[in-house]
Amino acid sequence: MPPGFADSRPVATAIYFLLDGTNFSAFHRLCSDEMWHFYAGAAVVVHVIEENGKYSEILLGGGEDDEAVFQAVVKAGCWFASEVRDGKSWALVGCTVSPGFDFADFELGKRQELVLRFPQHANLIERLTR
Repeated sequence: MPPGFADSRPVATAIYFLLDGTNFSAFHRLCSDEMWHFYAGAAVVVHVIEENGKYSEILLGGGEDDEAVFQAVVKAGCWFASEVRDGKSWALVGCTVSPGFDFADFELGKRQELVLRFPQHANLIERLTR
């Protein structure tokens, strides 16, 4: 295992899930890079906040938008959340993590803590945390 991973686990894990336009994947971060894959539906925006506060977004999609990509990586340690760009639609996406996902490597963002740390992104954080 790479440094920082004490236990044994699969080399990689993969999931796929349906994201409804009325829902979102709340801000969280992982100890590993996570590769996102687009399969079907409307484009998905993955909002990324790096440790230094820099914001970027990844647009995952199937070609209806020239800026959309079929897959992209969110770097380890970044806070990220995702939502379907068209709130009346849906998307089927997947994520691959290596070393394999373990909940010990997952941290769900706490709204107040993230807003204090990244006040310039307060509106986004308040909208995409639970």
